[in-house]
Amino acid sequence: MSHLLILGGTTEANALAKAVCEQGVNATYSYAGRVESPRPQPLPTRVGGFGGADGLTRYITENAVTHVVDATHPFAAQMSQNAAKACAQTGIALAALTRPAWQSSAGDNWHHVADISAAVTALQGATQRVFLAVGRMHLQDFAAQPQHDYLLRLVDEPDSVPMPKAQIVVARGPFTLDDDITLMQAHKTELVVSKNAGGTGARAKLDAARHLGLPVLMIDRPVVPQRTELATTTQVLDWLAHS
Repeated sequence: MSHLLILGGTTEANALAKAVCEQGVNATYSYAGRVESPRPQPLPTRVGGFGGADGLTRYITENAVTHVVDATHPFAAQMSQNAAKACAQTGIALAALTRPAWQSSAGDNWHHVADISAAVTALQGATQRVFLAVGRMHLQDFAAQPQHDYLLRLVDEPDSVPMPKAQIVVARGPFTLDDDITLMQAHKTELVVSKNAGGTGARAKLDAARHLGLPVLMIDRPVVPQRTELATTTQVLDWLAHS
């Protein structure tokens, strides 16, 4: 009997979980455990890391996993690397359910940087009101630029914030254009810093920046291992049926 392991935590992973449940596929959904209250899933669910590639290899072997779908966040590069290594070691099928990267269009004012470190460096200089939309994992990195007045929108209330000037908004997407325009106007945002996560749930801040004529510091996606790339739940189900 096949056993699908979904490495989840994204909107796409949630849609896949619903679809495979409806199809009667034997599957397990895995959360990294970075939010306090993850969304309930219609599948058996585990929460927490595996212990690197070797730990994931053990999990795959001990639980008779036959297929892995990496539907993690596009910036979860370490998890994607671990999945590729573990699947290569065990010889099981691996596919990634990926969302297209955001592309700039007329009216956008995006400045691209390669990674978080480059984004921190790009914030050197005079004080600005910055909408820092990178998640809580990287807040410590941006503490190296304490001169800015930061707006932080986080899924969970943080225990502490390493910046001396920060306004925290606790909210879970998806967000609307009107809401993000209102949020940025209230904060008098001058710059948006964003990972190129893709998808629709967090796109509104970029559309709001265009509407307000604000620049965006766009952090490009990390390089991930070569693997089968799928764009839709339907493609994943077809892959499962034929792999």
